[in-house]
Amino acid sequence: MAQQPMIGVLPLMDVERDSYWMLPGYMKGIEEAGGIPVMLPLTSDKDYIRRLAETFDGFLFTGGQDVNPALYGEEALEVCGQVSNERDELERRLFADVLALDKPAFGICRGLQLFNVLLGGTLYQDLPSQRRTETEIVHVQKPPHDRPVHKIYIEKGNLLHDIVGRETLDVNSYHHQGIKKLATELLAVGLAEDGLVEAITLPDRKFVLAVQWHPEFTYRSDDSSLALFRAFIHAC
Repeated sequence: MAQQPMIGVLPLMDVERDSYWMLPGYMKGIEEAGGIPVMLPLTSDKDYIRRLAETFDGFLFTGGQDVNPALYGEEALEVCGQVSNERDELERRLFADVLALDKPAFGICRGLQLFNVLLGGTLYQDLPSQRRTETEIVHVQKPPHDRPVHKIYIEKGNLLHDIVGRETLDVNSYHHQGIKKLATELLAVGLAEDGLVEAITLPDRKFVLAVQWHPEFTYRSDDSSLALFRAFIHAC
């Protein structure tokens, strides 16, 4: 039997309480797929972060606060949500090390936005006020978050299509930011009905995949969500 891979899970940050926390779905999804999840500490020490990158077999970049617009050369507007500079700094350094070591990385929601920004892309700081489309779909759904609210379209011949084996998916959605300019190194492999990028890969790495929706809420009820976790763990 293959050894269970150890997965570093980026912590969620409660700024008001100055504390770390975690949604169980991130951890349980990894466990269900055969991995061992470990929540990482918040640190900006580059040597410490390099050691983390070397130690774990793969990394799950979780949801959470907005990515600081300063990272893509903009000032924060009033519509921008709360940011966590501590998370931004940790994840900026860690993602660079993960890419250099070609370790598997799976991003969810903020994770997708973070990958895009760190590779040179930009974001809408607030979709409702900055992006008008003819097709109005729900990007910030009300609870419960384990039900689908819109459809995505998947390109053929890429990592995401290989994993789910489908050209459309019905997904849940809970985000107010999204990709504005796609980083040149990334490949958009899934689009929402209004054209927003909902899934990306980095083709020149073994496994770098990120999705805008939330499989951590649906891995028990949706085969494609569990398949994402399983493919990630298999790569690890």
